[in-house]
Amino acid sequence: MTTLDLDALIDDPGTRIIVTCGSGGVGKTTTAAALGLRAAERGRKVVVLTIDPARRLAQSLGLTELDNTPRAVADIDPANGGRLDAMMLDMKRTFDEVVLTHATPEKAEQILANPFYVALSSSFAGTQEYMAMEKLGQLHKQAERTGDWDLIVVDTPPSRSALDFLDAPERLASLLEGRFLRLLLAPARGPLRLMSAGVNLAMSVMNKVLGAQVLTDVQTFAAAFDTLFGGFRERADKTVALLREPHTAFLVVASPQNDALREASYFTERLREEQMPLAGVVLNRVTTTHVPDLSAEQSMAAAEKLETAGKSELTAAVLRLHADKMQQVVSDRKRADRFRRGHRAIATVDVPALPDDVHDLTGLRTIGDLLTA
Repeated sequence: MTTLDLDALIDDPGTRIIVTCGSGGVGKTTTAAALGLRAAERGRKVVVLTIDPARRLAQSLGLTELDNTPRAVADIDPANGGRLDAMMLDMKRTFDEVVLTHATPEKAEQILANPFYVALSSSFAGTQEYMAMEKLGQLHKQAERTGDWDLIVVDTPPSRSALDFLDAPERLASLLEGRFLRLLLAPARGPLRLMSAGVNLAMSVMNKVLGAQVLTDVQTFAAAFDTLFGGFRERADKTVALLREPHTAFLVVASPQNDALREASYFTERLREEQMPLAGVVLNRVTTTHVPDLSAEQSMAAAEKLETAGKSELTAAVLRLHADKMQQVVSDRKRADRFRRGHRAIATVDVPALPDDVHDLTGLRTIGDLLTA
């Protein structure tokens, strides 16, 4: 079992992209922000892209807000010549940018005003993950062209499954290139003339289920979007190829809870299957104690002895609290050790749980120190 050396990772100029991933609520955003800050203060030119809707990253970095444009973080230590920019994905604005970039002005105007497009770009399942990939591709191209950054840190979307980040772009590309939208564009002539009765029946059913206006909106969208279909899959494929390059490093973040560790196991296996470079696993929010030699059993026995003697109720209460915490320490350690035994080839690092939430640069520096201790 190997300890994950994150300082070596962020100091390596060959590391150009770091992707933090894992199930929701395990600290991906904080980990991404802390690594970005630490890398910048060690001399890298960093941009952090977050997809976290809770906006904790902006608060931690001392910014009033984050949006789709990278913004400089002011209060970093400039001694080593680094810099830090941060941004939050706006999936609709990113989708709009794709349309404006790749469509003619007339087609773009039709698409942007279409009600089906507005719904698709704002709330369709998988759009956020796909647009995260689009934005990563854009940032990488800008970094290559301008030299603005030499490290991109990506905080992946919170999701029901840790696999969604890899799967959703393919699902959205398949939808936009799929047979359903093609069918709406297909004329009832040529090879399809024999299918016209079936097509008409399907259209009739969809009219009843969706409503005539919704179907019209979808058809109008498909007609305007037709020339852009192929580009979505092409860009998705390029970004996936980018994620397989040696300059990319995936960090799987998990807490020492069974559900999160199962997600981490699934994700590490999926990354292996997809031949994507896994740097290691961050076991976050591990319970620790300053009195590890006093076991839960000893603490409970001492508390009972004091209570029986009618002495020092406060001390007895503290001992009981320590016993509860030691039980959590032991449970976390057992689960973490079981995960490590099952993944001996994967480097890991434990990050102790903090008593308070991280809400400023000082807290992020503390997390950075713990990640690299």
